[in-house]
Amino acid sequence: MLIGVPKEIKAQEFRVGMTPAGVRELVAAGHRVLVETGCGDAIGLSDESYRAAGAGTADTGEQVFAEAEMIVKVKEPQAHECRQLRPGQILFTYLHLAADPEQASLLLNSGATCIAYETITSPQGGLPLLAPMSLIAGRLSVQAGAHHLEIHQGGNGTLLSGVPGVQPGKVLVLGGGVVGSSAIRVALGMGAEVTVLDRSITRLEQLDEQYAGRLRTIYSTAAAIDECAQESDLIIGAVLIPGASAPKLISRSQLTRFKPGTVMVDVAIDQGGCFETSKPTTHAQPTYQVANVVHYCVTNMPGAVAKTATMALTNATLPYIMQLAQGDVASALQADVHFGAGLNVYDGQLTHAAVATALGESYVPAIEALNTPMQLKTA
Repeated sequence: MLIGVPKEIKAQEFRVGMTPAGVRELVAAGHRVLVETGCGDAIGLSDESYRAAGAGTADTGEQVFAEAEMIVKVKEPQAHECRQLRPGQILFTYLHLAADPEQASLLLNSGATCIAYETITSPQGGLPLLAPMSLIAGRLSVQAGAHHLEIHQGGNGTLLSGVPGVQPGKVLVLGGGVVGSSAIRVALGMGAEVTVLDRSITRLEQLDEQYAGRLRTIYSTAAAIDECAQESDLIIGAVLIPGASAPKLISRSQLTRFKPGTVMVDVAIDQGGCFETSKPTTHAQPTYQVANVVHYCVTNMPGAVAKTATMALTNATLPYIMQLAQGDVASALQADVHFGAGLNVYDGQLTHAAVATALGESYVPAIEALNTPMQLKTA
């Protein structure tokens, strides 16, 4: 199979869909890889390193889309890229369709087979291709939050670690999953006073045991969120419902009761955000204020550490790419229900229930869609 890796064109995105090491593995397995020139320049992955690994290079992204049988990316395709997809072509990347009806419509019209990293599951109930970026985003959330707590960034001037004789900053983490646990680790490491809210008693017990009393754990209710948020300096939104829109946990009216200069970091922004006042931002302009509360809602947080993120992502995606590259995509997805959960769009149909519900659209179960002969229409 010919696998294409175009350069990411989303604003301030420097990650790449595959490293030279990943290319080498695919070439050794008998596949061909075509990468767009300059795709890894920003993170020290030169065209020569890709060629040395066995990849071919293309001068434009259009050439990659035109020639490749499978497109491997990082971020969701932009409108220009969606229009280059064709029936039967495979797209393997983060999609986050629940919060993006325009992209969903374009992908449905393309006829391509679109598999989302973020909805592939594991036998243990995890999200193996979302986990590496969630780990990074969770750690970055505290780093970014600490920076924006500085007075000249709009924050309330609190140093999370405190100093002798002065109490540390208070961090509230909403959600104890991969993002939340990563944020907790960094916040506690910085010396902050940390509280986590979650609806899983089991998860709260695990975190309490892990941190041996250093972490305050509270069952998540609307009243608990409101009370804890009012005393916090930094609030991390770390909730996720796979494939679906994130629940809104903090309303606009609540902000007026927060301390001026409180910072809120919404890691769930790719799924619509978990604060009512959240709206997507970029690394170029990461924050805005509502009611004297600083909002950090960057949609590609791991892009800030693109080198680390690219390596972590390739480590996670490569085994799946290998399976898809064997050529019988339907069989690969049918043989593994957890891999099959990644199928979001197939032959002009939505195939993921949570995505369809979020978009207010009907869907065809993935197994049913894969068992129906594909209608190869003209692009």
